[in-house]
Amino acid sequence: MNKSHNKLVVILGPTGCGKTRISLDLAKEFNGEIVGADSRQIYKWMNIGTDKMAGKWKRVAGRRVYEADKVAHYLVDFLEPNKDFSLAEFQRRAVRRIKDIQARGKLPFLVGGTGLYIKAVVDNMKIPRVKANQHLRDSLETKPNEDLWNLLSRLDPGALKVVDPQNKRRIIRALEVCILTGKPFSTQRRLGDPIFNALQIGLRVPREELDQRVDKRVDKMVEDGLLEEVKSLLKRGFYWDDPGLTGIGYRQIGHYLQGSMNLEQAIRLLKRDTRRYARRQMTWFKRDDRINWIENNNLAFSSVEDFLRKH
Repeated sequence: MNKSHNKLVVILGPTGCGKTRISLDLAKEFNGEIVGADSRQIYKWMNIGTDKMAGKWKRVAGRRVYEADKVAHYLVDFLEPNKDFSLAEFQRRAVRRIKDIQARGKLPFLVGGTGLYIKAVVDNMKIPRVKANQHLRDSLETKPNEDLWNLLSRLDPGALKVVDPQNKRRIIRALEVCILTGKPFSTQRRLGDPIFNALQIGLRVPREELDQRVDKRVDKMVEDGLLEEVKSLLKRGFYWDDPGLTGIGYRQIGHYLQGSMNLEQAIRLLKRDTRRYARRQMTWFKRDDRINWIENNNLAFSSVEDFLRKH
């Protein structure tokens, strides 16, 4: 595809930095549609805890579209919370959606804070095609995070740079690949030739301000009914160890509902864990010197304009 018709704009940054608002404004300005790159907003019925943009499902020209603020979104609000969703599956679906948006003469925006999702698309990662082994996974699941992390450090020290130490499912997947193939997980994730001509825009917020935003956002989530949302998921028959409910927001409220701490302690824990998560996100993104960091939203518009003028 000609580079002039193969452009992709990526809007990224830590949780609470304002990606949702600026991506909607940019999509409206530049005739765009949004592909989500958030590993938690993929789940249905999880709206408040993931800070998902309110929207409705529509059918447009044969396509199912999640429309939020009059902008079409994809890879959002489509998966049940008890379903696993692999990096390879995300990559496959995201690439297909981006190509479809381009083919219809629109500008695709890949928007989110899950760094590995973004890297899989931008760098065309060659992801190991190793089938899940449920017996092995069940065995590893019984072990605490620290033990799994130590095992991974022995089997594949290189994986420590690309796997989140707080994400048990990612650690187990890395161990699964190492054990079943006999090769380090980190050496099997190669980069291919780029599929898209991508502009990456990062939203940077001073750390102190970001911490304040996170705290306010958590308070707003609680006020908007986070507790009731978690209870409704349980009523639907989902469990605490389902992929969706192990995420930030749901896990901490789970401590309260299971009686291991009071609500005030759970909220305080949620704020702390969210702040730490935002810092880990920034650590990940700072490794990529291709990201254009901005602190003024007006710069995002001018960056996109310049990018589209090229070629």
